[in-house]
Amino acid sequence: MSVTEMFSYIQGFLSADQDVREEIRKVVQGLEQTAREILTVLQSVHQPSGFKEIPSKCAKARELFCTVKTQIGDLKTKFPAEQYYRFHEHWRFVLQRLTFLAAFVVYLESENLVTREEVAQILGIEVVREKGFHLDIEDYLAGVLIMASELSRLAVNSVTAGDYNRPLRISNFINELDSGFRLLNLKNDPLRKRYDGLKYDVKKIEEVVYDLSIRGLAKESESSGDK
Repeated sequence: MSVTEMFSYIQGFLSADQDVREEIRKVVQGLEQTAREILTVLQSVHQPSGFKEIPSKCAKARELFCTVKTQIGDLKTKFPAEQYYRFHEHWRFVLQRLTFLAAFVVYLESENLVTREEVAQILGIEVVREKGFHLDIEDYLAGVLIMASELSRLAVNSVTAGDYNRPLRISNFINELDSGFRLLNLKNDPLRKRYDGLKYDVKKIEEVVYDLSIRGLAKESESSGDK
């Protein structure tokens, strides 16, 4: 093979690779749009009247996750399953965002931490790497950490809405989450930096709870709940 033929072959390979990446980008753009729509729906829970609408907003978000499943199904057809990590960079961020949104929905519905398996089911993907398009463990953890930041905001807005007990429950949840992350030896730099943000979320929520306590609102809320 001559030098010219060799480089022509390489160019053909590069062109084919770029075509695949372009097809992936188109699908990912659709996923990003759907993620924005889900976020818009869920953002309304931060409004003073939003807490009453949590069930309906979560139901609407779950409807939109059906669109996500269809889009991810399309994405799976754009590349060989064994080359997941070769193209992972294209959907890593949106998958983390979708994990956050799924985790937020599950928290709003049950005040529990979503499992990796539950997120995978909501998105219509796998947990086990060998089975194909899956939820990478670090993407799952990143999504959970994004949710923690959203919950710190929810704690503040709960007070504005007159729900003084919710920040206490959020505080307990976030503290448990923080304890869980402390058990992990995080090697991934972006993930470790995002975990550093959890410390600020814990502090922010503790300040909210402390303010409620010194104003006597937390005790008042607990007493009302007992009645």
